[in-house]
Amino acid sequence: MHLIINLTSNRLLSYVFFQIWTYIEMNVHLKLDRNMRLIATNALGQETPFDATPDIGGENSAPTPMQVLLQSMVACTMMDILSILRKRRKQIDDLQVEVSSTRAESHPKVFTHVTMNFHLTSPDADSEDLTRALELSHKNYCSASAMFQRSGCTVEWTAVVEKG
Repeated sequence: MHLIINLTSNRLLSYVFFQIWTYIEMNVHLKLDRNMRLIATNALGQETPFDATPDIGGENSAPTPMQVLLQSMVACTMMDILSILRKRRKQIDDLQVEVSSTRAESHPKVFTHVTMNFHLTSPDADSEDLTRALELSHKNYCSASAMFQRSGCTVEWTAVVEKG
């Protein structure tokens, strides 16, 4: 995709380019660190380590790619929830998620089922607010969740709100 914009502000042009570039086209670089340990670097220079389990030559020094995939989907959902609730001017004292998942027994061992148990502490949000935010994330916003669903994975959740 190419974009040509004639703007007087280089700062604005940089911002527009950055927004389009980071969300439509993404580029990463991975390199071998040692054994099975890899370091991924994104376009901003931020690094993410990966490793494997000892049975296949890893050291358990970092999450596996599948663990990061699961964490990323949940983080994407959490960020949506935070954004949606804050736009509704809800105060968030704490948000935590416990996640369980199941993978296929044979290769490729894709995720087949994910359950996320959300626990929100807020003085003014209720379970309806959290459930609505989860539905919006699940159906409209979370690209990572959509990728899981399109692969045939069942993604479900529970929502508990405690008054803070």
